[in-house]
Amino acid sequence: QVQLVESGGGLVQVGGSLRLSCAASGLTFSRYDMGWYRQAPGAERELVARITRSGDSTYYANSVKGRFTISRDNAKYTVYLEMNSLKLEDTAIYYCNGIIPLPWGQGTQVTVSS
Repeated sequence: QVQLVESGGGLVQVGGSLRLSCAASGLTFSRYDMGWYRQAPGAERELVARITRSGDSTYYANSVKGRFTISRDNAKYTVYLEMNSLKLEDTAIYYCNGIIPLPWGQGTQVTVSS
């Protein structure tokens, strides 16, 4: 069955960096456009970045543009999110998923502190 496993979250200070990874299994990964989503406490889950199946095109929410970079390695069935210049408002649980929804993983917690 399809499984998405996110990792790389943690506690970081304002201005710091983290690199998230999402390992996929149970699907032909290269056929899926992928995205990173986040859900802050009391908020709706939102899409922050997405990448086409070949990796040749990306999209970013305005709130993260210029600070986050999404990438993928189809040979490793993995999608990444490089997060720089982190802000307090980036605190959330981060999930990866296909743009066509797949079963959600457990997510990885990112906490930005002052």
